[in-house]
Amino acid sequence: MKPIRLVTGFFTVGIWTLLSRVMGFVRDIMIAAYLGTGPVAEAFLVAFSLPNLFRRFFAEGAFNMAFVPMFSKKLEGGEDPQRFAQDAFVGLGSILTVFTVIGVIFMPALVTLMASGYLGTERFHLAVYYGRIAFPYILFISLSALLSGVLNATGRFTAAAAAPVLLNIVFVVTLVVAGISCDCTGIAGQSYLGSALAYAVPVAGIAQLALVWFAATRAGYTLHIGWPKITPELKRLAVIAAPAALAGGVVQINLLVGRQVASYFDGAVAWLNYADRLYQLPLGVVGIAVGVVLLPDLSRRLRAGDTDGGRDAFNRASEISLALTIPAAVALMVIPLPLVSVLFERGAFTSDDTAATAVAVAIYGLGLPAFVLQKTLQPLFFAREDTKRPFYYALAAMVLNAALAIGLSPVIGFAAAAVGTTLTGWAMVVMLAVGTRTMNGAARLDARLKRRLWRIVLAAVGMGVILFLAATLMNSFFDVPTLRYGALLLLVLIGIISYFGLGQLLGAFQLSEFRRNLRG
Repeated sequence: MKPIRLVTGFFTVGIWTLLSRVMGFVRDIMIAAYLGTGPVAEAFLVAFSLPNLFRRFFAEGAFNMAFVPMFSKKLEGGEDPQRFAQDAFVGLGSILTVFTVIGVIFMPALVTLMASGYLGTERFHLAVYYGRIAFPYILFISLSALLSGVLNATGRFTAAAAAPVLLNIVFVVTLVVAGISCDCTGIAGQSYLGSALAYAVPVAGIAQLALVWFAATRAGYTLHIGWPKITPELKRLAVIAAPAALAGGVVQINLLVGRQVASYFDGAVAWLNYADRLYQLPLGVVGIAVGVVLLPDLSRRLRAGDTDGGRDAFNRASEISLALTIPAAVALMVIPLPLVSVLFERGAFTSDDTAATAVAVAIYGLGLPAFVLQKTLQPLFFAREDTKRPFYYALAAMVLNAALAIGLSPVIGFAAAAVGTTLTGWAMVVMLAVGTRTMNGAARLDARLKRRLWRIVLAAVGMGVILFLAATLMNSFFDVPTLRYGALLLLVLIGIISYFGLGQLLGAFQLSEFRRNLRG
């Protein structure tokens, strides 16, 4: 993949992910307005997080990190990628069908594992009920992830990047219809809305699977249900995927630790979820986009022996990532209160909820560049089919996260979960960076990135100062219902203009580069 196509791929995935995240904001704003941080909201959020937890374990994490490099190398080497993809599709589907049945049966245990603070409360029974409805989503979304890997490896990014938009569209339509058909102010109405949302989860999974299946079929890869076969290639896939699965499991344990800590503080699960949505916007648009495009590109370059091209791809991916996420991180740390207040504070979501969520947003913001850098560093390992070292690093990070989240919770409360996540993110970056030293300079920063990096940081800091002053001057407008949305929009525009203006002035980047890539 040529550099211009590589960067264009980043923007293609990023733009669709942006649309998905915006729709996700609409979804979460509506959930916050209808359900606030009450028992139904917290129960549904835990139930929905269960299939997503295992989805990252099976799909985007372990399986795809092993599958995509092997599939990409078969494409590059002129082998039979269709047969390999078909065998993997059937194998993954068979395993997940059994896993889904087990998960539905043992849902009380899964909810306890996720949020033991719910035991003996109404939240526990609701979470089990909603969880049993939503859990089959893991089957559909994991198969969708495999098909997306096929599409991404062949340079077709649009359908795979657009699929998550369907999830949020289904959710928004469900909320609108359910909100019209019931009085959602009482506990009965909220329970009805929670059930509707739970049923929307597997429906959205089927829609996502259908979209990428048709796209893969048009690309010449028609995968279908069949009887699983254990082939030598699948055995190799399993051997490579096993450490990645363990690493994915460790990452999910970190999330479990955070949920467990939060479950002992009323409303904290919801606060962390809404804060997560805010920092996931830039992380999804930039980090996930870069990771999706970079892994198959690096795999093909390694197969072709193009070491210099792989190093250049890593540097350009890191440059784009940092140029877009460092200012986002600064903004999350400088203006979390206006962001949370305007986006979520309405209906059942109170000013106290705003204050607590803003604290988590600021802490997550500090870790945002680390979360994105992981997306550029991990493909260097996975493209070389090295999944063991990321597992060892993740294991060390898990111990650190548990120590921080559990140890600090008696001192700083629910915020300990966010602190653990952020500090662990930076520790993971350090371990990954040190691990790349054995890769013949694959992660060495080139002269262009070194020259631009400090300028990017300086432009972001300057933007932060301007944002802080502007937010202080506009503070009274954020409390006026008719003006708050315009005030936040103006604040965002001030941030964008000041950052890109300072960046152009300091030589952190050239605006013409962004325009050229967007046109591409």
